[in-house]
Amino acid sequence: MYQTNPPRPPQENMPTMYDLPSELVGESGLPDEFHRIQAELLSETCQPPNHLPEEILLASDLNLYYDPRHPLWYKRPDWYMVLGVPSNNEQQDLRLSYVVWQEGIDPFLVVELLSPGTEQEDLGKTLREINQPPTKWQVYEQILRIPYYVVYDRYENNLRAFKVMGIHYEAILLTENRFWLEDLELGLGLWQGTYQQTTGLWLRWYNSTGWIPTLAEKAEQERQRADKLAEYVRSLGVDPDSLS
Repeated sequence: MYQTNPPRPPQENMPTMYDLPSELVGESGLPDEFHRIQAELLSETCQPPNHLPEEILLASDLNLYYDPRHPLWYKRPDWYMVLGVPSNNEQQDLRLSYVVWQEGIDPFLVVELLSPGTEQEDLGKTLREINQPPTKWQVYEQILRIPYYVVYDRYENNLRAFKVMGIHYEAILLTENRFWLEDLELGLGLWQGTYQQTTGLWLRWYNSTGWIPTLAEKAEQERQRADKLAEYVRSLGVDPDSLS
């Protein structure tokens, strides 16, 4: 494409999400059932009180294009959050990928769910190969400088979290497998329980009062309150069904 002088901004002359592939057949590390359920729990309970829902992007396995000098290079985080970008309310506007040079905002937090095939790269233990794109760790830490990077290994029930300090990631000291993010007024930690009929140890958001309830849990709480109210009304000699 012909470049003007002065150069046009990336939003005008770089490929958009419509020009870039959203997936590759045969790509390694595509989500299994656990990845899907865990990502949905993270999205459902991520409710920072100091940010409007329509200004937060919560993405799972959505290609992240990060380098305008190499527009076909991307990573595919298991789950990530971007603050300050508009959510799309129309189906035709839903993102095919997240293209940093078009959006203008880098992710705030990335979560990788370890699997045996991705563990070394997820933890920054692999070196970049010659003439190959940088590793996940290099992209998150050095190129995008994503403030928070979280890694959860469900096979070992091991949660690790990192924060950009200076030019490198430094490990965050966890207390009872939890840590607090003051920027969000939320915390992230491991929760033992059942979600979508599946029991296990899950990565989940909490606030100052406890674990943020899911939609199903909220519905159950409302049902229990209604049952208690009906029981109280009956104790007064009134049939609650007659009040409806």
